[in-house]
Amino acid sequence: MVALRLPSLTLFIVSVRSSPIFRRPHRLQIPLKRPFASISSDFSTQSTAKKETRPEIEERRQSPKPGQEGTITPLSQDFNAWYLDVIANAELADYGPVRGTMVIRPYGYAIWEAIQDYLNVKFKETGHSNMYFPQFIPYSFIEKEASHVEGFSPELALVTIGGGKELEEKLVVRPTSETIVNHMFTQWIHSYRDLPLMVNQWANVTRWEMRTKPFVRTLEFLWQEGHTAHATPEDAENEALQMINVYKKFAYEEAAIPVIVGRKSRVETFAGASRTYTIEAMMGDRKALQAGTSHNLGQNFSRAFGTQFTDENGQRQHVWQTSWAISTRFIGGIIMTHGDDAGLMLPPNLAPIQVVIVPIWKKADEKTGVLNAASFVEKVLKTAEIKVKVDGSDQKTPGWKFNFWEMKGVPLRIEIGPRDVSSGTVVISRRDVPGKQGKVFGISMESPILETYVKEKLDEIQSSLLERAISYRDSNIVDVSSYDELKVAISQGKWARGPWSASDAEELKVKEETGATIRCFPFEQPQGMKTCFMTGNAAEEIAIFAKSY
Repeated sequence: MVALRLPSLTLFIVSVRSSPIFRRPHRLQIPLKRPFASISSDFSTQSTAKKETRPEIEERRQSPKPGQEGTITPLSQDFNAWYLDVIANAELADYGPVRGTMVIRPYGYAIWEAIQDYLNVKFKETGHSNMYFPQFIPYSFIEKEASHVEGFSPELALVTIGGGKELEEKLVVRPTSETIVNHMFTQWIHSYRDLPLMVNQWANVTRWEMRTKPFVRTLEFLWQEGHTAHATPEDAENEALQMINVYKKFAYEEAAIPVIVGRKSRVETFAGASRTYTIEAMMGDRKALQAGTSHNLGQNFSRAFGTQFTDENGQRQHVWQTSWAISTRFIGGIIMTHGDDAGLMLPPNLAPIQVVIVPIWKKADEKTGVLNAASFVEKVLKTAEIKVKVDGSDQKTPGWKFNFWEMKGVPLRIEIGPRDVSSGTVVISRRDVPGKQGKVFGISMESPILETYVKEKLDEIQSSLLERAISYRDSNIVDVSSYDELKVAISQGKWARGPWSASDAEELKVKEETGATIRCFPFEQPQGMKTCFMTGNAAEEIAIFAKSY
């Protein structure tokens, strides 16, 4: 039992496992001082056939060697080191003073805000209202639902002292809110006229994890959690399915992540739920990420808390409930799905900056004209509601700026030099297409032409990232018809898909022997009866197995 003592509060961590540790690679604490390695090969900003050479841009080709300041470990060399390098160098997050915590920096939080903006609209369109529940929960609440306390006990953080005195009842620092929600629902729900009750909260959560990874799994993280109560089981089931489909649409249309939607196995079902639905995403190292879940809680919590209503016939009934959530781990999913050796690659719909403008000049008498042109282009794009930034600082070379904004994943870069000012044009480069193929010269600065072109390119990038991710996912899923074939597929780092009707014990055997779990039984299933690859018995469904985060 580990105790953290504060001036007026003592926090005890109850865990059957060892405390988590954020490992601190020295690389992550190095400030950006040198240009980053880049996959782009041509940074001329002129629209003429003759290529102009700018020494300050050519400098960027002389990339630092691995291990030097500002470098990003190649993705293929060490995926985890690459991931940590990107988070640090792109200024997404940093380590907190308490092991296992992180500080989300403004650029990383801006991505979270974009996620919030989209989901808030969808939640309200589907009839939900935002509210807030307390962070501290009486321990007796957690104990009321047996499977819930069993599932969460290893991760609970407990407060035992407040105001310098020992508390009469220890408090749980919110790991999730089903228990306190039910306590309040019991006070608010009396009649069928009070149903459905549908709320959502944006909050922080504390879970004392054993193994931590920034954004993906931390001691504290941010999320939204929706909670609803219904009069019938059909209404609750429809709600759970509706919300997992909201998450699916968000993943595809906003994050450009082609998730697989399905039902969790009994072993993987949320503690206290009757059914759990999930969206599963394939990361760049082919591990699965559970990116969002929606739980049909049945009457498990309402029976434990006595959450009842009087139906239209005057009979007392327990409500049927759901809960559903997406967290800041989705940011980790975006990084690991789209990133490359140059750093982040953000889908335009979620990018805090969609277009960066880099003015380029050599002589003092060129500066004013170039900066004025950059301001004009900025105004055109802002008027079109495009998120744009001008990097007009003169402390860094244009080549350094190219590297920096590529590394931060900005979808489009606009370059403006003296000749571009004279011709009334700009040069535009795509983040997702490296080198000359992604660079277009001579795009007019005229408002209608430039606005249309930029919007079209942002749409193209959004679609391209999704198509690329779909291709990668589909090429790394293997259909299997035997346990030996599953073992081979998993050993190769792929996902295995095959008919399954075996027991929970056999599912745990697969996990023990291969490290893979059932990610889901996909909603999209082939027709007809099949043969379970584990037992040889009839199987109605196929399951997807993979190693996961």
